[in-house]
Amino acid sequence: MLLEIISPEAKLFSAEVTSVTLPGVDGSFQILNNHAPIVSILEKGVVKITASNFAFAKEVASKFTKLDAQNYTLAINSGTIEMKDNKVIVLVD
Repeated sequence: MLLEIISPEAKLFSAEVTSVTLPGVDGSFQILNNHAPIVSILEKGVVKITASNFAFAKEVASKFTKLDAQNYTLAINSGTIEMKDNKVIVLVD
């Protein structure tokens, strides 16, 4: 599935991923390939991205933390997520 993470300043990430775990207001939740459509509000926490490979633009790479070869995290203050047609769009602050 395609994951896009967008902040007010820049597009932070756009690539095919295996899964994404997000800090929802009612607790953390994970989205996998072919997930049902969803719209949700996010609270302060960590977005965990799992993918077979990663490529970040130089100007945003420092915002991500590497856990291992297939997992990175991004700390957020709040946000909104939409999953539709196997595309996840995450608007973060």
